[in-house]
Amino acid sequence: MGRRGDPRPGARFLLLGPAMCALVLTTACGAPGGTGHHAAPDPPHATPPSPAPTSPAGLCARLVAHWSREVLDGTTYGDYQSMGLSNGEYEILRGVVDAARPVRRRQGTSAADELIVRRASAACDGRYRHGAPSESPWQ
Repeated sequence: MGRRGDPRPGARFLLLGPAMCALVLTTACGAPGGTGHHAAPDPPHATPPSPAPTSPAGLCARLVAHWSREVLDGTTYGDYQSMGLSNGEYEILRGVVDAARPVRRRQGTSAADELIVRRASAACDGRYRHGAPSESPWQ
């Protein structure tokens, strides 16, 4: 038997069916809480700003420090052009390595590395203080 006095079996479910369907649709399609309104999509993620370009002095210091460590460790030997250095930058490298050798012997690799970074940065800052030293790439 369905509803009281209704001779059709399952009539109670027929009456509840549309109400249940509306409840499911409202809850499934709406925002939390079943209001029926759609939430706004998340804003697109902002792309991080691109890094600032490296200055000529900064690039010089990074290259000289890198190759100074390599030369000091004895893992490389080459001319300045194969290292991507100008002749002037190679002169800086030679001075930095000469200063770092005794420091490494007396105080260790960490102290030598600190000296390399300081000397390379100071020398390259001086070299590029007024812009590029010349028009010639090997200067």
